[in-house]
Amino acid sequence: MKKILITGGAGFIGSHVVRRFVTNYPEYQIFNLDALTYAGNLENIADIEHSPNYTFIKGDIVEADFIHDLFQNYQFDGVIHLAAESHVDRSITDPLAFVKTNVFGTMNLLNAAKTIWKDHFEGKRFYHVSTDEVYGSLGATGLFTETTPYDPNSPYSASKASSDHFVRAYGETYGLPYVITNCSNNYGPNHFPEKLIPLFINNIIHNKPLPVYGDGNYTRDWLFVIDHAIAIDLVFHQGKNHETYNIGGFNEWKNIDLVKLLCQKMDVKLNRVSGTSEKLITYVKDRPGHDLRYAIDASKINTELGWRPSVTFEEGLEKTIDWFLANEEWLENVTSGEYAKYYEKQYS
Repeated sequence: MKKILITGGAGFIGSHVVRRFVTNYPEYQIFNLDALTYAGNLENIADIEHSPNYTFIKGDIVEADFIHDLFQNYQFDGVIHLAAESHVDRSITDPLAFVKTNVFGTMNLLNAAKTIWKDHFEGKRFYHVSTDEVYGSLGATGLFTETTPYDPNSPYSASKASSDHFVRAYGETYGLPYVITNCSNNYGPNHFPEKLIPLFINNIIHNKPLPVYGDGNYTRDWLFVIDHAIAIDLVFHQGKNHETYNIGGFNEWKNIDLVKLLCQKMDVKLNRVSGTSEKLITYVKDRPGHDLRYAIDASKINTELGWRPSVTFEEGLEKTIDWFLANEEWLENVTSGEYAKYYEKQYS
């Protein structure tokens, strides 16, 4: 029986990864480590919390002794490291919090793995989940590849770039078996409503303004979160050690075009007159260091592992909207802060 530690497993992407591993690999024991900060929500995985091959552990990766003891006690065979501070706007306000979690937290995991595995790395794997933002900003043409030089422009992307470098350094220096993936913008069910799509869905429901940065012409590549979880599964099991794989949705959208499409779909879902939600669009002052365009070349993971997105962006957006409208209680709990009481209710 393999013992797999998944960090950040109560978060948006992490919860989908935890669910996939718990459900698809009953022979594995899955340990979900999450600090349950503002974006960690155990309601995201309430459906599998009583599974016999699942254990939740409340704790913070920034606590080095705690992480070491965790590795010592459970003797993990693999790590899928998703825990991170990830909101660019928050990183501009409080960059040191991102250094603490994304850099020092990753270092604590690397040190624990190196120490407990004691250079006997056969059958072990450290999987580090990163972002396309480490590559900086693209112009009107071109794609990020696995060999694109790093050029981070925000405290968030700089902290993730640093953690990527440390993972590679532990591979080169100590022989630690690792894989890294750099993904594009995720969207889908359970997305915390501070990011664009869930924020705007919630605002449209409540007829609140839709704040669009600058002129709205910033371009992003969008990846449905369930497709991302499938890709993580593939890379964890079939990826080559000391390799990086870029995971993208083959879906480039300008922010303003995405918002208008979302408005159109929401008007239909809410039985509103066409154009009603577009009137909520409000252009606001741009944020500092705003990257113009991200776009990923995911041909490597497609060619080597046979992965590609299962849905188009329009299909994924439809599924996402339907989920949020069917789970308005979840959305209300998150926006009101009630979700934070779930841990005390279930685990105290």
